[in-house]
Amino acid sequence: MIKSRFIGYALVLGIMVSSCGISKKKYLALETEHKDLAELYQKGQMDLAESRAKIKSLEDQLEHERKNNAALKEAYARLQGSLDKSIAQNSQGNVNISKLVDEINASNKYIQHLVNTKNKSDSLNMVLTNRLTRSLSREEMKDVDVQVLKGVVYISLSDNMLYKSGSYEISEQAGETLSKIAKIITDYKDYEVLIEGNTDTDPISKPNIRNNWDLSVLRASSVVQALQNNYGVDPKRLTAGGRGEYNPIADNTTNAGKTRNRRTQIIITPKLDQFMELIDKAPETDSVPSDME
Repeated sequence: MIKSRFIGYALVLGIMVSSCGISKKKYLALETEHKDLAELYQKGQMDLAESRAKIKSLEDQLEHERKNNAALKEAYARLQGSLDKSIAQNSQGNVNISKLVDEINASNKYIQHLVNTKNKSDSLNMVLTNRLTRSLSREEMKDVDVQVLKGVVYISLSDNMLYKSGSYEISEQAGETLSKIAKIITDYKDYEVLIEGNTDTDPISKPNIRNNWDLSVLRASSVVQALQNNYGVDPKRLTAGGRGEYNPIADNTTNAGKTRNRRTQIIITPKLDQFMELIDKAPETDSVPSDME
């Protein structure tokens, strides 16, 4: 609009100057107004250009902020997803930890049960040993050795006291000692009894006895049958076995060593099925989940 007015004034000025002989005063006034309009027009053009530049800058800034907003929304979505996953894993982790604590507590109870059982067994073994040693005379103790090794009671009887010379038949003097041992075995019904024969390395030369294997087993069998038939021990608790010359406790090159090796051991142990029952009662444990490793 300013431009139109400027052109209009210029035309009027030209017409007036050329046709009518306008006065100098009016001419100068019109020229001043024309100049003012020209300056106003120039300023308007500059303001318009500046406004357009500001609009363009604001539009660019708006587009930039839109892109930032989209990026922030995407980042927020990723963070929310990570948070949801962490919450889910934490919940599962709490469940796994609780389960693990329960399994540890169950295992601790089982271990304590085993310890209590072992302590009870050890106590019974000591009572058994003390009762047996107190019941034996000083003379009998020369031929009887009683030990507790790893929860097992070993009663070692010398060959000279148990059997007739060169035989597997029980001697008369062994009867009183076996009766005392049988009394202890009968009192402790929760124990198994293994009778184990042992010999020295000297070969045997007796009819119907092929070697020291035979002799060791026959001697163990004689003790088993004496405990059953003469002293009423339940045969279901008894086992006869022989190890021949292959379980020495002394040097077989000396007479003293051979005497120690010629022995019969009465081995008293808790019943194996009781231990199997303990194993069966062991708490079951699952493998640790991968996210707990």
